[in-house]
Amino acid sequence: MTRINLDSSEYTRDADDPEGFRSGMLRMGPTLGAIRTGASAYDLPPGQAICPYHYEYGEEEWLVVLSGRPTLRHPGGSDQLETLDIVHFPEGPEGAHLVRNETAEPVRVLMFSTRNVPSVAIYPDSGKVGIWTGNEADDVMARRPANVDYWDGEAPG
Repeated sequence: MTRINLDSSEYTRDADDPEGFRSGMLRMGPTLGAIRTGASAYDLPPGQAICPYHYEYGEEEWLVVLSGRPTLRHPGGSDQLETLDIVHFPEGPEGAHLVRNETAEPVRVLMFSTRNVPSVAIYPDSGKVGIWTGNEADDVMARRPANVDYWDGEAPG
């Protein structure tokens, strides 16, 4: 049996993450052998968020507050959550979310989701669309206004 302990595991930080999005992350799915579900724990220092405000197609997500009081931005506004609160984010615009730490104390949350490929994320604040295909060479992050006609660039034969 493979086991992970959220207190004693090392949370990695990506040096390329910009200020405001510098959380520590522990991806558990690959270590535990999960295929259809994913789970990540995040360690949020004060003033940091997990990722930009977004919603997804192809995945639904859950959030469990492990410690602290994160702020959740959602389509209806923002709410401060409490330790052991659980929130579900359905597919589509009604599941839009951003999790950030607006307190002076560290926050830890667990997020888990279905894992489907391909999947799509929409970033309403920046007008971006991310498409993940399972093949990094085919993945795309683009601005929504770049939309082209179906026949653009096509020729018969």
